[in-house]
Amino acid sequence: MNDRKRILVVDDDRDMQRLLNRTLDMEGFDTIIVADGDSAVNLLDKIEPDLVILDTMIPGLDSFQVIEHMREHSDVPIIMLSTGHEIELLRKALSLGADDFIRKPFGMRSFVARIRAKLRRSRQTIP
Repeated sequence: MNDRKRILVVDDDRDMQRLLNRTLDMEGFDTIIVADGDSAVNLLDKIEPDLVILDTMIPGLDSFQVIEHMREHSDVPIIMLSTGHEIELLRKALSLGADDFIRKPFGMRSFVARIRAKLRRSRQTIP
């Protein structure tokens, strides 16, 4: 039985996709990568990810629409990634249901630690 947690990464930057895929694989996660919001919402029910990593700037459905859709259908933890420093972006993402917000660039060790913390907490809330 595969105990690896499944992470859906939504980011259209190829370099970031490769970096996250390699890092998450080495840390013991299965990674599914899509480049746009439409693909993310279409896959949500099919792959049932344990966590979503969502970039703020994606084509198709924007990240806020993706969060709203995911919250209508799932309690999956969502970690937002952004290159911006806008406080309003952070507020809106969190108010719509994102669980964390990380600014690029970021250190991989702390990033993975935050992923593990979100997974631990989400596992504790399952009845």
